[in-house]
Amino acid sequence: CNAVDLTKVHSHTTMSAANNSNESYCTFTLASDVTAGGLPSEEEIAKQLESNDPKIKRHALKAAIMAMLGGEALPRILMQVIRFCINSDDKPLKKLCMLYWEVVPKYQEPTSDEVLRAASGGQTVQRKLLPEMILVCNALMNDLNHPNEYVRGSMLRFLCKVKDEEILGPLIPSIKACLQHRHQYVRKNAAMAVFHAHRLHGETLIPDGPELMDAFISAETDIGARRNAFLMLYNESEELAIQFLAKNLDDVVKFGDGFALLVLDLTRKACRRDPNQKSRFVRVLFQMLSAESPAVSYEAAWTLISLSNSPTAIRAAAVTYTSLLNSQNDNNVKMIVLERLEKLKGKHSKILQELLPDIMRGLSSPNPDVCEKVLDVAMALVSNKNVADVVTTLKREVSKTTQESSDSSEEKGKVYRNMLIQAIHGCAVRFPDVAESVVHTLMDFLSSDGGMQVIIFVRAIVEKYPDLRPAILTKLINT
Repeated sequence: CNAVDLTKVHSHTTMSAANNSNESYCTFTLASDVTAGGLPSEEEIAKQLESNDPKIKRHALKAAIMAMLGGEALPRILMQVIRFCINSDDKPLKKLCMLYWEVVPKYQEPTSDEVLRAASGGQTVQRKLLPEMILVCNALMNDLNHPNEYVRGSMLRFLCKVKDEEILGPLIPSIKACLQHRHQYVRKNAAMAVFHAHRLHGETLIPDGPELMDAFISAETDIGARRNAFLMLYNESEELAIQFLAKNLDDVVKFGDGFALLVLDLTRKACRRDPNQKSRFVRVLFQMLSAESPAVSYEAAWTLISLSNSPTAIRAAAVTYTSLLNSQNDNNVKMIVLERLEKLKGKHSKILQELLPDIMRGLSSPNPDVCEKVLDVAMALVSNKNVADVVTTLKREVSKTTQESSDSSEEKGKVYRNMLIQAIHGCAVRFPDVAESVVHTLMDFLSSDGGMQVIIFVRAIVEKYPDLRPAILTKLINT
């Protein structure tokens, strides 16, 4: 079997340590090894870890991680890693050490007497941290206080995966100190580490977490760090998050896309719980409709519609949708926006009728599925007031299909032309006043690929409008 890269498979093979004291890491056997001949033995791994060559150490540590993921205990390896790898400056080896700390058993196995006592209804088995973990905690703390900001940042990211209170506890002062670091990479990861620790062990490890983060976000200038701090306030202290938002309403758009999406999540959550909160968020929602990020403007429009049925709000959201429809090149985005517009037309058709010309600009898309969806939405919005403009647009689009030259465009033109003819047919049947203006135009396409659709349309017009028969029959004879 080919070798497996531990950095790629690790996220799929490791499980988080359970909070229950009777549970440990879940493991399973992988089908491939780090060496062609199979995994080395515990003694061989221990010997290789003593080597001065970082490549040999990395190979041995990979083998140890793979074996432990397969269910092997390897108790001797822990001390070898502490002695020979934990203080290395080799970056790949440091990364492997972090993976190793995730999978290594951190607690002593309960004795048989303790298990029997717990099974008989006595005192539950208490987890006891391995003595070696004290050395590991010291090494983690050294990296948290390292002069290199990227070593600090990577260690803070690693701590977001650690769930053990006994390991996180001694590191809390160092994590708090990283919130004041000069480099934004350290600060934003420190904010996430504080959030992680407070979410798991807030009352015991870091009870002042929300207040600490509130002070941090008020002075923070980095977009990423501010977003991570707001994420914690949003999840751990919603009232502080709303207070910060109220103080900075005018600057929310400048705080970045990630922050804006969190604000939208907070808005929906708060207003679902208490509808009277809507007035506090309407202003910021209208600001986000004009955001440069299409994701933010789309989410803001959707949120505004879900919170308000006022014509002003619906019109603003619909304008945002039509703007996205005509500015985005991704066909998936166009289809999603059209589905939103289709849902709006049921209750707010009059508002969408005002925006029908902008919606029909979506016919410029080269994708026939998008054009079909645009026509479906547009035809449901046609009225006596706008039918003339709609038919004029459709006639212009039909004329364009005869000017396509490339093979791909020609193929799209055939399908598109049939769609347009059917749309014009529908308008003529519903609104007799436009029948005469379109029937002669469409008869020019009798000899084209859409001739069948045209002749069906002409037959229906001849049957329904006797006054038009002489002119139509004369043109048919001359064609």
